[in-house]
Amino acid sequence: MSGETKSAAELAVEMKAAFESKFDAVKEIAEDALGKAKAGESLSQSMKEKADDALTELGGLKGSLEELEQKLDRSGGGAGADVKSVGSQFTESDEFQRFKDNPRKSDSAELMVKADLTTTTGGAGGMGAAVHSNHLPGIAPMPQRRMTVRGLLMPGQTDQPIIDYDRETGFTNNADVVAEGGLKPQSDFEIEEIQTRTKVIAHWIRASKQTLSDVSQIRSIIDNRLLYGLSFKEEQQLLFGDGTGENLHGIIPQATAFAQPAGFPAGTSIDKVRYMALQAVLAEYPATGIVMHPADWAWIETLKDGEGRYIIGNPQGTLSPTLWGLPVVATPAMALDKVLVGAFDMGAQIFDQWTSRIETGFQNDDFTRNKVTVLAEERLALAVYRDESFIYGDFGRQAD
Repeated sequence: MSGETKSAAELAVEMKAAFESKFDAVKEIAEDALGKAKAGESLSQSMKEKADDALTELGGLKGSLEELEQKLDRSGGGAGADVKSVGSQFTESDEFQRFKDNPRKSDSAELMVKADLTTTTGGAGGMGAAVHSNHLPGIAPMPQRRMTVRGLLMPGQTDQPIIDYDRETGFTNNADVVAEGGLKPQSDFEIEEIQTRTKVIAHWIRASKQTLSDVSQIRSIIDNRLLYGLSFKEEQQLLFGDGTGENLHGIIPQATAFAQPAGFPAGTSIDKVRYMALQAVLAEYPATGIVMHPADWAWIETLKDGEGRYIIGNPQGTLSPTLWGLPVVATPAMALDKVLVGAFDMGAQIFDQWTSRIETGFQNDDFTRNKVTVLAEERLALAVYRDESFIYGDFGRQAD
């Protein structure tokens, strides 16, 4: 085996095994020390030094392992390396290969993609500027927003462009005890029929035919530009779409305004979120999520008590953000100083007619200019089943 070069993945496996072995050794030392402490024995200096050395070595292994795993993730060689990105699937598809090898004006290539995909980071710039000799594959990364609102909502599929559904606007509950032979009371639902249609979100870019041969560049554009652009616009529409023209009818324009509960003090931002969750549950739709701007979540996380201790924040915490047992989605798509609390998994549903798709082809004079058009699009509708299931309000820290 001497002189054999091991892959980064193989090194990661070996380092992980070494870390686990050292962890077991530290655990054994800790259990031995704990046993001595319970027996009233004092720890010897040699045992303390042994524990310190083991912990130091364990920390070094952990840092090296994390660094190697991060490099593997960035290079696509980690544990999820067998899960190909959308760009990889498209550029490796038979349709794309045939189109790349012999692009003609009547040809095209297409890939259907799952609608709940997530995207990686990427950057702006034309294709030509990104293709150089001795240049890393892909385009220089730029910050990208993590899309999260879709993940809170009920998923759905549709084969029709028109969605008809019933929205409950009220319920009169007259249920009561009834004597033998007595007349049973009637309860009433108030229902309105709603019709909505699926809307298209799309955009495209143009690249040279030569770029088709630079597979890593095409893959980078698909994953980091086209699909990210769809998700970016989709999240805005799910929250704020006004329902006019080709806009979705978003959640916030249909949500119920927050009303301060009688007899409760105004309280803090944390209290207000709790009151909004209460308003939702009183409408028979228990809240399942919270959406706010990252700056508002940072405000809440850094609130301190009279002694300077964080109320809910933990600077060293790694758990997903939650408040009152509900997941917090902190997204820049949300307006500053505003908060949305609701029953996302019951009160609204996404219907995907076209899941995200990628197509290539020619348009106008592309063929004679050696250009290729790459298109990304999706088609979806949003149904909000009850206005009272979503509560929208502001924290009141900024003037409207």
